[in-house]
Amino acid sequence: MIISEKKPMEDVLGFLKNDEKIILVGCSQCAATCKSGGEEEVLQMKEALESEGKNILGYIMLDPACNLLKTKKDLKTLKDELKEADAILSLACGDGTQTIVKNVKKLPVYPGNNTMFIGETKRVGEFEEACKACGECELGWTGGICPVTMCAKGLINGACGGAKDGKCEVSSENDCAWIMIYNRLKDIDQLDNMLEVRPMKDYSKQNNPRHLNVKKKEEAAANA
Repeated sequence: MIISEKKPMEDVLGFLKNDEKIILVGCSQCAATCKSGGEEEVLQMKEALESEGKNILGYIMLDPACNLLKTKKDLKTLKDELKEADAILSLACGDGTQTIVKNVKKLPVYPGNNTMFIGETKRVGEFEEACKACGECELGWTGGICPVTMCAKGLINGACGGAKDGKCEVSSENDCAWIMIYNRLKDIDQLDNMLEVRPMKDYSKQNNPRHLNVKKKEEAAANA
């Protein structure tokens, strides 16, 4: 899940300082779960902007905002409002906001949220980073605990030696990833995994922007 949080209201008003007629866009999936862009938050933003003298022409909840073709179709329900609007305020994640941009050529689209990380829900209202989308997953030999994400130094070959009482030396609030990995591998009888020196991480697989065309991969595999 993409974890996001609300931008400060002063940032939002700064973006919209020259705009009067606004359309609001939310996302009923990740942003709704994070309480940063669900319908409740969109309506709260509507009320806040109206109190600042803004004219909210309408709003729409995308499901999800990051689906390019679906967003294009859904935004057509606001075609009259889009002709009149000065700007769009997106309460989706950064990906969703950019998807809206690709479908709205002549209007500025501003982010109402800060996109934080790819993560998981620990409990209601509490989220934890879980994946950096590094392009070369290491979970198969680390017992399902990501050293790239969970280790503050992103170490691939074991602990740095600076942990104290099981906590990371960079942030004492975090458990040492490599102690977690060791304990997990011990539990599943795979401690031998730690004896192998792993090659340097290939960070070229994180070159941005990245693309994946599943259809082309399937065709290439069929022709191999």
